[in-house]
Amino acid sequence: MSTWPGTVSIAVGTRTIQKLRLRILPFVVLLFVVAIIDRNNIGFAALTMNKELAITSQQFGLMFGIFYIGYLMFEIPSNLLLHRVGARVWIARILISWGIVAALSGFVQSLNELYITRFLLGVTEAGYFPGIILYLTYWFPRREQARTFALLITATPVTMIAGAPISGFILDHVHLLGFSSWRWLLILEGAPAIILGALTYVLLPSRPEEAKFLTEQERGWLKGEMNGEEQLKVAQRQFSVAQALTSGRVWHLVIVYFGMMVGLHTVGSWAPQLVKSFASRYSNSGIGLLLILPSVTGLAAMVLVSHSSDRRMERRYHVALPALVAAVALFLFGSTSSLVPSMALLCLLTACVYSCPGPFWALPNEFLTGYSAAAGIALINSVGNLGGLVGPAGVGYFAQRFGKLHAGLAFAAVPLLVSAVLVLFLQKFVPPPGNASSLLRFRPPEN
Repeated sequence: MSTWPGTVSIAVGTRTIQKLRLRILPFVVLLFVVAIIDRNNIGFAALTMNKELAITSQQFGLMFGIFYIGYLMFEIPSNLLLHRVGARVWIARILISWGIVAALSGFVQSLNELYITRFLLGVTEAGYFPGIILYLTYWFPRREQARTFALLITATPVTMIAGAPISGFILDHVHLLGFSSWRWLLILEGAPAIILGALTYVLLPSRPEEAKFLTEQERGWLKGEMNGEEQLKVAQRQFSVAQALTSGRVWHLVIVYFGMMVGLHTVGSWAPQLVKSFASRYSNSGIGLLLILPSVTGLAAMVLVSHSSDRRMERRYHVALPALVAAVALFLFGSTSSLVPSMALLCLLTACVYSCPGPFWALPNEFLTGYSAAAGIALINSVGNLGGLVGPAGVGYFAQRFGKLHAGLAFAAVPLLVSAVLVLFLQKFVPPPGNASSLLRFRPPEN
């Protein structure tokens, strides 16, 4: 009995996607975990560093956020270079250079030197996250992308789940060679990026054509799927790099992403100090353990929301509703100072800010291709990530001015609320009539 060709195609597609999930995603997620640790561990270091260097809340917020100025300046050229020279070479370069800067941050002697190293960390890491987003669009069809991006972004809660207890332990117990524990925290957590950069150059294929773990049939299927999607986007409209950078739709996404990042980076920068404010009797190690709970909640929420987004092929409401609830949670922190309700609010906030990016990053790939995708994704990420400057710095400013951290948290709620509204006004992508889309040809069975 002959086998129907469509059945063979579905079997090949299912097998190919499963291989990609096992061989590409875990390594990329590991790299992103290291990136987030080196970007955000200054928030843990602040538990002892701020007192030693006499850093105020306002100065800390600015110092955390200045990273994103360097990030903004070099993001777009970095992503264009990744598309040109290949992910393996460029991502390895990014990892090694930022690992060196991250480790050197442990040797600073003043606030001004911290400003400089944070800026340089942003310069060296520029292009990493949008580069990974772009890289994953080479491998995963659109119907898989919200879940794929969400699995990548699980690095954020995973970093807190695994990294927070380690960071707390280092702060409490590592005082070697007369160095303060916060210095060892920055030095020790910077080293893995250098090692993984070398492994990236050896292990990471730049494109599906280089993937030796795929059979010839699987590479052919994947190439056909991705080419079909490219043709669909080109049939609707082909964007040049300049058009992508000046597109109203791209800038609409920039503003939405900016508000999302205000919320996400407020959590990343201030969560340890926020927990300390309502759990002051706990040690630094205890604070690290308490932070596991909201991170686990966030991890579960982002997986569920992204799965729902892919299953329904709907993005806007899956971004807007979590953003709205996160804004409400930030406003409510001023209504309580006891441990249990504050932790419940932090869990709700974390679940919502972690849930937005997976569905969001499926939006630009609906209409951008090739170099325009490289430029557009980098623009959205770099300018939008200025929320990583505005959020932490704004929280620090208002916290110092009013003497209460929840005043700063209420400030961070406003951009999230704006994002929730604006994403609903984004014009829905509609494929042009009469074009066959690979989206209709293959959908792996639900796991």
